[in-house]
Amino acid sequence: MDMGLQGKTVMVAAASSGLGLAIARQCAREGANLSIMSRSQEKIHAAAESIRQETGVTVLAQAVDALDPEGIQVWFDKTVRDLGTPDAVLVNAGGPPAGQFDDFDDVAWQAAFDLTLMSSVRMIRCALPHMRKAGRGSIVVITSSSVKEPIDMLLLSNVMRTGVTSLVKSLSRQYAGEGVRLNTIIPGRIDTPRVQALDITAAGKKGISVETQKTASEGGIPLGRYGDPQEFARAACFLLSEASSYITGTALVVDGGSMKSLF
Repeated sequence: MDMGLQGKTVMVAAASSGLGLAIARQCAREGANLSIMSRSQEKIHAAAESIRQETGVTVLAQAVDALDPEGIQVWFDKTVRDLGTPDAVLVNAGGPPAGQFDDFDDVAWQAAFDLTLMSSVRMIRCALPHMRKAGRGSIVVITSSSVKEPIDMLLLSNVMRTGVTSLVKSLSRQYAGEGVRLNTIIPGRIDTPRVQALDITAAGKKGISVETQKTASEGGIPLGRYGDPQEFARAACFLLSEASSYITGTALVVDGGSMKSLF
C-alpha cells in the first residue's frame, strides 16, 4: 500500500528509542521528511543520523523535554521554518511510573499530569494552528491499553491516558470540518525498553524471574508473543498518513488480540 507520505513532513516526539523511533523510521521508509525530538541530544542525533543513512530523507533532530512548554514550541517553530507545515504529528512521551494508590503523593500525581496529559495538550496546541490554516493534517497520540482495561500496577497511566483519550475524541469532532484528523493508537505488549522495565518491576514485586513474568504475560496474548516495534510502527504510520483519510476520533488497538473489551 502506498501511504502517500512521500515528501510529506512528519513530526515524531520521543523518537530516540522504542515506539517513537520505530515510527519515525517507518515514516522515513515511506519517503516522509522527519522532525524528531527526545530529551537526550546525543540519542536523538544518533537516531537522526541512522535514519538518514538508511533512507536518505531529511531529518531534523531537536533535544526537547516533553515537560518543557517552551522547548515544544521551539521544536514546532524550527520544523515549520525548515520543513514547512507538518502534515502529521505523532504525540508521544514516556509513561509515568508503575505503582498503586498508596505509592503516590501529590508530587507524583502532578508529575504524571504534566508528563502524560499536558505534554499532549501542548503538542496538539502547537500543531493545530498550522494544520487548520493548511486545511489538512493528522495527529496521532500513543496511549495505552489501560484506557480500555485499567492495569493494576499502572494507576497513574490509567488516569492520565484516559484523559488524553477524551481530549483527542473531543478535538476530533471539533476540527474534522477543517480537515484535521485526530486519533489515538493503543499498544499492547510491544517489546520495547518500557515494557521490559515493566516486566522487571512486576517480577520483582512477585518474587519471580523476569523470564517467568514475560512467559506469563505472553500466555495472555492470543497471538502468543510480544509485538515487534515495527508491527506497531506500520499501524501508526497508516493513521498518520492519508491512507486513513476517513478515520478520525478512533482508538486503534495493536495488541495481538489480548484485550477482551468490545469497545
